[in-house]
Amino acid sequence: MARTKEFDPDAALQSALELFWARGYEATTMADLVEHLGIGRASIYATFGNKHALYMKAMDRYLQSCEPTMLEELSAPGPALPPVRSLIRRFAAEAGAEATRLSGCFVTNSAAELGPHDVPVARRVELSWEQIETLLHSSLVRARAQGELPADRDPQALARMLLVLAQGLRVVGKASSDPARVHDAAEQALTLLD
Repeated sequence: MARTKEFDPDAALQSALELFWARGYEATTMADLVEHLGIGRASIYATFGNKHALYMKAMDRYLQSCEPTMLEELSAPGPALPPVRSLIRRFAAEAGAEATRLSGCFVTNSAAELGPHDVPVARRVELSWEQIETLLHSSLVRARAQGELPADRDPQALARMLLVLAQGLRVVGKASSDPARVHDAAEQALTLLD
């Protein structure tokens, strides 16, 4: 008869996500995971696989929690530009807020730390960015069709610029103690939508 797990795998995965998010992949050891999750090394391996497999599952969990919210916001009926502006302003506010700026964005952190040399992480980062870019592009196409965005604006190029801006806001916000830096950059970029 198989033994029942004496821990909640979902709660353990959430705890692993929080630890990886706070420390990064390289700085998080298996001993840290054992202590933080409150479960044995063998149970971690049996449930999630090795440290890298656990990291990938944590990354997937993060992505599943963030992207539906963006889809809902950017595809709401009505004017298309206000939700785009709101999203960029929210990225800037989160990047400049003391409570969230040091942790940054899990995807952005993963891109910077592991993306250059970890193919599975790089693929997930790229997929996440493609989804955000697609959502922004769709909103901007709709905005142009509704007369909110000037006809001479390229929705694809603007979507890419906003994606790069959002990621840059997160990186700069994490390293800078001046919230005006990210706020001003976001507001300046949003003038391109006028």
